[in-house]
Amino acid sequence: MMHMTVLGIETSCDETSAAVVNDQAILSNIIRTQTIHQNYGGVVPEFASRAHLKQLVPIINMALAEAELSLCDLDGIAVTHGPGLAGSLLVGLGVAKGLALSLNIPFIGVNHIEGHIVAGAGESPAIDHPYIAMVASGGHSLLIFVEKPCSYKIIGQTIDDAAGEAFDKVAKVLELGYPGGPLIEKKAREGNDQAVNFPRALLDKNNLDFSFSGLKTSVLYYVQNKKRRAETFSVADVAASFQKAVVDVLVEKSFRALGLYGCKQLVLAGGVIRNSALRAEFESRCAREQIVLRIPDPVLCTDNAGMIARAGHFRLQRGERSDFGLDVHPNLSIERDLA
Repeated sequence: MMHMTVLGIETSCDETSAAVVNDQAILSNIIRTQTIHQNYGGVVPEFASRAHLKQLVPIINMALAEAELSLCDLDGIAVTHGPGLAGSLLVGLGVAKGLALSLNIPFIGVNHIEGHIVAGAGESPAIDHPYIAMVASGGHSLLIFVEKPCSYKIIGQTIDDAAGEAFDKVAKVLELGYPGGPLIEKKAREGNDQAVNFPRALLDKNNLDFSFSGLKTSVLYYVQNKKRRAETFSVADVAASFQKAVVDVLVEKSFRALGLYGCKQLVLAGGVIRNSALRAEFESRCAREQIVLRIPDPVLCTDNAGMIARAGHFRLQRGERSDFGLDVHPNLSIERDLA
């Protein structure tokens, strides 16, 4: 295969990111999280797209400078074209098309979820196929059977809230702030994860789907009842018990998938995978059951262009290209290839 230097662009939600990879090695990976959304308890799409418009080109320049390269050194461009917020995706795709046209180099639209999976599976040494990928983020909770490169089959998914969404909503109930994931994790370190027995939904069902809406509601009712009765309760204990319930479900469902599909390799992906309690539980159980576990570095768990550049690099090396008619797809499935 020929050597390729690829610029990656990620603007699917509230992180503006650009990265440069050379033969899968990440030379730079600049990420800017939009802090304005903290004032609103969630991402405001209009604010997100405006921030991308303002920040993206300077961040691309920073990524090139850190890699000690110029635009003329690029062989291709990879950009997220879905899923995500339509306005945010349009900013990244528009810039990618403009650069590709002006530089006369190919570009490739990358599925955001594939980027997350590649962040874990793409580390050296190369992972064998087939394997199970478990994606847990603010917008997705998925179990995916990866039979061969670029072949994805969803075998389990949330029927309501995603795991990361549940973290955000419970953090709001506990008045911890936004984003909820790191704030709940921090508070949980002070608490007892056995203090409150919150439900583990769908563990008694013979499927691989997730449900976190009932867990979120259970925490809400617990807190409301304590306040109505003027009873004291430990926010740390509630945070720890909630976190433990999420961890238990994600781990158990993942291992069911491994058993059902006869896989001995597991890739974890998505922002929720930054959670240290979750990582520790997966590491412990995989060691006991002799499962090969791939977990990305925490910086590659959150939305970032490094993962998009890697995924795009692989597809460009396969000879794939996107044409300039490619549009954004806010609800793009990992099973649907529109590149």
